[in-house]
Amino acid sequence: MAIMITDECINCAACEPECPNTAIYEGGAQWTWGGGTGLQEVELEDGTTVSASEEQAPYSDEFYYIVSGKCTECIGFHEEPQCAAVCPVDCCVSDPDYEESEEELVTKKDWLHL
Repeated sequence: MAIMITDECINCAACEPECPNTAIYEGGAQWTWGGGTGLQEVELEDGTTVSASEEQAPYSDEFYYIVSGKCTECIGFHEEPQCAAVCPVDCCVSDPDYEESEEELVTKKDWLHL
């Protein structure tokens, strides 16, 4: 399951540099699939293909946020999600809307880092 940042976030930025997938962004910041990954193009759920460098709309304008499609819970990099390990207010928690098995997370990690 992916990690999410709750609205208890104090915008301290401790989590952002810890993410090996570059899945964490400051509130209001646009994001890309390619940032921090080996991706060139991405096929979206609706079947359309976008350039991995195409900027996407922010998930939040107020708080740091995690792009669930890029979050692997640090599988293949660390023993535990690093964002949660460094968060001083414990607002990096499992996202119940994105439940994935360890095998699915490993597959996602391999896809992101070709």
